[in-house]
Amino acid sequence: MKKLHLTVIVIVATAVAIGAAVLVLLNDKSADTTPVNYTYEVINVYPHDPDAFTQGLNIEDGVLYEGTGLNGESTLRRVDLETGDVLQTYALPEEFFGEGITVFGSKIIQLTWQSQKGFVYDKQSFALLEEFSYSTQGWGITTDGTRLIMSDGTANLYFLDPETFEITGQIEVHDEEPVIRLNELEYINGKVYANVWQTDKIVIINPDTGQVTGWIDLTGIYTPENSNSNNVLNGIAYDAKNDRLFVTGKRWSQLFQIELIATE
Repeated sequence: MKKLHLTVIVIVATAVAIGAAVLVLLNDKSADTTPVNYTYEVINVYPHDPDAFTQGLNIEDGVLYEGTGLNGESTLRRVDLETGDVLQTYALPEEFFGEGITVFGSKIIQLTWQSQKGFVYDKQSFALLEEFSYSTQGWGITTDGTRLIMSDGTANLYFLDPETFEITGQIEVHDEEPVIRLNELEYINGKVYANVWQTDKIVIINPDTGQVTGWIDLTGIYTPENSNSNNVLNGIAYDAKNDRLFVTGKRWSQLFQIELIATE
């Protein structure tokens, strides 16, 4: 009887342990797939060119690099953060509608919307170094330091080799369902932040799985000076050295440094 009693205890204990392990796994999965909601606090406000149809934004050593769009108005710019003054500019040919930009080492990479063509510039001189092609539309682009990460207005993110520009992988971004209209991108501390076009939202994405880990609601941060429906939130820049996050929009007269606040 003692042996039987001991066996029962072992079986029950094992079952309890397995049940606990399953519960932990389920809880971990739930935690991983439940996005955190954020609002914001404005820390600083800076001037921004109200004629800039912002498509891409980067910051490095206190200097903004900005890509603007529209045919005949598309540019690559170096901008003084404090004053908003344009320090240097490169104008794209009129047939190109400029889109997202990213800084990769000593180069700046810029997409175009429907031309399926990207441009690579010298970061200092803005001299055009080369062109490359892709098969989708071009919307946003960022880098994790080893790969380029690109959006095309769908729920997909594409990973590109920074030397050959060949696609090396792709993921579908999803919460409870695919998240479409992913636009300007920024890589921040292991996650991809993406403007969702024509909304006041930025989505935070796990680039390994495509799972949405957070939503940032920027409702009310800026009131457009005219009613043009295209003048929407678009532009995310992260200053890694000083842990500063900046956002702006198309033809906005202000650029905002914000701090994220998790909500219940």
